[in-house]
Amino acid sequence: MALRKNHLVIMAGGVGSRFWPMSTNEMPKQFIDVLGTGKSLLQMTIERFDGICEPENTWIVTNVKYVDIVKSQLPKLPTDHILCEPCRRNTAPCIAYVSWRIKSIDPKANIVVAPSDHIVTDTVEFRRIIKECLKFTGETDAIVTLGLKPTRPETGYGYIQADLTSSSLRNKEIFRVDSFREKPDLATAQQYIKKNNFFWNSGIFLWNVSTIVNAFRVYQPKMSKIFESILPIYGTDKEQETIDKVFPSCENISVDYAIMEKAEEIFVCPSDFGWSDLGTWGSLLTQTKKDLYGNGCIGNDIQLYESKNCMVHTLQEKKVIIQGLDGYIVAENNDTLLICKLSEEQRIKQFIEQ
Repeated sequence: MALRKNHLVIMAGGVGSRFWPMSTNEMPKQFIDVLGTGKSLLQMTIERFDGICEPENTWIVTNVKYVDIVKSQLPKLPTDHILCEPCRRNTAPCIAYVSWRIKSIDPKANIVVAPSDHIVTDTVEFRRIIKECLKFTGETDAIVTLGLKPTRPETGYGYIQADLTSSSLRNKEIFRVDSFREKPDLATAQQYIKKNNFFWNSGIFLWNVSTIVNAFRVYQPKMSKIFESILPIYGTDKEQETIDKVFPSCENISVDYAIMEKAEEIFVCPSDFGWSDLGTWGSLLTQTKKDLYGNGCIGNDIQLYESKNCMVHTLQEKKVIIQGLDGYIVAENNDTLLICKLSEEQRIKQFIEQ
C-alpha cells in the first residue's frame, strides 16, 4: 500500500554547457552518457529509484524542447507524466506545478523530488535512506532533505547545518535543520568540514503532498494561487495550454529560498552513499576509476604516455593517444574537440557561453 502512495519526481529541465563539448543547450548533461555506461544520467537516476515507487508514479518535469528526448530515453513512462515547463523559472514553480498535479489524482501521495543529473555509487544505501525518509514524511508533516557528509572543502555546493543534539522521535537518523548556507568561499568551507554538523545540500527533497502544498500556501501565496486555481484542468487536454499561459507569471526562485529557508518543520537526514552532482569535468575525474598516474579515461581505446591527472572522454573515437599532459581535459563530441587545463575549466566555460 505504501509503495503505491509513493511518487517520484525528477527535475530534468536544466540547460547549459558544463560538460561542453559533450553537453550543449540542445542536449544538456542529464541526457548524455557522461560515465560511458551506455546510459544517460536521467536513465541512471530512474534506475536508482527502482523499488521505491510504482513505475506509473514517476514524473519528469522538463523544458518543452526536451520532451522528445525524454520520450526516447524513457519509452515506458506515461506520456502525460512528462510535464513541460514553457520557460525556465527555477525549482520552486517546477515543484509547485508537479505537486498540485499529483495532488489532483492522489491527495495522500508521498513524494521524493530529485535532480536528473547526479550520480550515486552506493545504490543499496541510497534506497534504504529514501525508504526511511518516505516512511517519516508519510507519518508526519515534515519536509526532509538529504545532507551528504562532506569529503573535502567544496566551494561549489550549498551546505546544511544540522542540530545533532537530538534526533527526531520517529527516526534516530533524522535531525532538525538549523540553517541552510550558501556556497562558501574556501576558508569557510574548510571551517565547515572541521565540524560534524555541516553537510552538502543534495537537492533531494521528500514530503507528503499535503505538506508541500500547504507550505506553498503559507510562504508563496501568489504562486500557490496560480496552480490551485487551475486544479480542474490537470489531466485534461487543456493542461499544457493553460500552463503555457500561467507558468511565465511565476517568480523565478529556487525552492530553497521559497520554502526550505522559511518553513519550520524542516529536517535533514545525514547520508553517505557516494554522491556527486557532476558539476565539472574535475568532479567527473573524482568519480572515475583512475590509473596509477591519476588519469581518468572514458572511451574505447585510450593510451596515455608521460601524462598524469588528466580527464579524457572520447567515446566516439576508435583510438586516442596522448603524451606529455598534466592536469588536462581532453573531450570530444561530433566535430568538436576540447583540450584545456582542468584548472582553467571555469574560464573556458565563460568563453563558450559568450
